[in-house]
Amino acid sequence: MGRVRDMPTLSDKPVIIMLAAGMAKRYGGCKPLAPVGLHGEALIDVNASDALSAGFGDVVLVLGPQTGPAIEYHVEKTWPTTVVAHMARQPVPLGTAHAALCARRFVGDRPFALVNADDIYGVPALRLLADHLVSAPDHANVAYRLADTIVTGDPVTRGTCELGDDGMLRAIVERKLVRRHEDGRFTADDGREPAELDPLTLVSMNLWGLRPEIWPVLESSVVAVHPKVGPDGNVGEALASVDEVLLPEVVGDLVTGRIPGTALQAVRVLHGQGRCIGVTHADDLPVVRNELAVMIGHGQRPEGLWADQE
Repeated sequence: MGRVRDMPTLSDKPVIIMLAAGMAKRYGGCKPLAPVGLHGEALIDVNASDALSAGFGDVVLVLGPQTGPAIEYHVEKTWPTTVVAHMARQPVPLGTAHAALCARRFVGDRPFALVNADDIYGVPALRLLADHLVSAPDHANVAYRLADTIVTGDPVTRGTCELGDDGMLRAIVERKLVRRHEDGRFTADDGREPAELDPLTLVSMNLWGLRPEIWPVLESSVVAVHPKVGPDGNVGEALASVDEVLLPEVVGDLVTGRIPGTALQAVRVLHGQGRCIGVTHADDLPVVRNELAVMIGHGQRPEGLWADQE
């Protein structure tokens, strides 16, 4: 059947869902295919290879109608035949919670990670999450220090994590126009306080580990905004709006008990080691390439991809 599969498989490893349906307006191209490796490997290649090395099984790519065909062609032509890759379609960009529903039929009752296709999290952080999904009963978010997530001085958006004494997530506060300054300071020019952010602030980079209990929550949250959307994300009729339903907001409502008819579900915050680097702007691309090259030079990641997958 080749690399691209249309049906779920029976792997007992956690699934990884990679969100690759975005339009990437700030970048100006198909970010998942941005060449960042020493030999021109794409972002999506690095992420998938890291995920498999970390202990994940099937890879599910959520694709949009504009860039989806190019990504599917790339995967079909370049990924090892032993990699099980499923292509889920998100026909309308209704947000990350809806994107997860679009991938649901390939996941079933297995625990899964939901990640950005254009952020490189690294094997240690992905392994931390995979191990948690195998051994722990709760959902998880791998958070990074703010200073370890920004590669240039261009503005970005970051979700700052508020934790309880038990290490569980209490809230995610979205901060916009976050910049790194030459003197090492970080500020958010969004009118909220504090305007200056501690470099050690834990931020969510959309590295989520979720258990099957999340499906009714995602479904009810999406249907509350888009009543015509089905349980697997299918859009059968014309939509009244294209408002996005974002996973961090759904999780925020979940941990505070604001979603009617659902049991309170805990989300543990895991501390990611190393840097989370990604491409937001076109200017980020050479910086990310250099970061990866330095990691390879220091022996922090292998030069080649797909270890044990050929």
